[in-house]
Amino acid sequence: MNFSQYMIHRLFYALLNLVIISFIIFAIIQLPRGDAVDRLVAARSAEGDVITPEEEAALRAQYGLDRPLYVQYFDWLTNFFQGKMGMSLLGVPVLNLINERIGATVLLSLLALALTYATAIPIGIYSAVRQYSVGDYFWTFFGFIGLATPNFLLALILLFLFNRYFGLSIGGLYSPGMEKEPWGLARIVDLINHLWIPVIVIVTASTAGTIRTMRATLLDELGKQYVVTARAKGVPGRKLLFKYPVRLALNPIVSSIGHILPALISGQTITAIVLNLPTLGPLLFGALLSEDVELAASILMVQSILAVTGVILADIALTAYDPRIRMEKGAT
Repeated sequence: MNFSQYMIHRLFYALLNLVIISFIIFAIIQLPRGDAVDRLVAARSAEGDVITPEEEAALRAQYGLDRPLYVQYFDWLTNFFQGKMGMSLLGVPVLNLINERIGATVLLSLLALALTYATAIPIGIYSAVRQYSVGDYFWTFFGFIGLATPNFLLALILLFLFNRYFGLSIGGLYSPGMEKEPWGLARIVDLINHLWIPVIVIVTASTAGTIRTMRATLLDELGKQYVVTARAKGVPGRKLLFKYPVRLALNPIVSSIGHILPALISGQTITAIVLNLPTLGPLLFGALLSEDVELAASILMVQSILAVTGVILADIALTAYDPRIRMEKGAT
């Protein structure tokens, strides 16, 4: 199977997966009793407003909730792939709400991703090469602490420390009033000052897991026969380490591309809520609570598209990175 045939097969299955995922997303969102208009009417009634049956029917028709579910599903899916994501219950187009927050979400995630790999890979290599040394025990302890500490708790601690000792304002990506200022040096510096806490919180947990993965896979490679044979033949240790074992141990890291793209959108939802970050995680959380079907389904669908795209990119990257991986059907 050549590369073009391989890509056609992968794209076909990716499209099929997306159709199935879209149906599941739409079905799950419809599971709660009632719909968004029922919740809206109940909220307004609690405030003392009187909603007539005619007004309720008009609201249901406005949001397309008076049609059969299968019609709502096909209309939503067709409009989504045409770039028409509908109106949120907030009275704002869904596409506008996503565009307002996707920039901050991607910025935070890319910074965290870069720092995670730049930190975790060298530490993982050191821990594997210096197994059972003081440094290995230290980073193992750090890894367990990073995995065990809830991100929201670490976020609260860092908020207090940075505000108490560095005078930074708590939460958000900008100081009060700075968000509406034109882009310039002052706004960039203010943004950088507010990025420290969320990046550190996100990097802590992801770095700990990546260190453990890199250490375990490299230790497995260092114990294989080809490494023992190369050492017996006098191949220098550093040359041997980086030419074969490290390259092969990076395979799980390369394959993690499949998880990176959806993470760029979902981000750390609880951490984002605690830190008051304008990312898509809290927006999706609020949409699910309010049963805003158009908004919640659109965000989940974007995550699904990025997840499937990430898997395809991971397959391509692994095929190019590791010559042992072939595209032929049935190859191992």
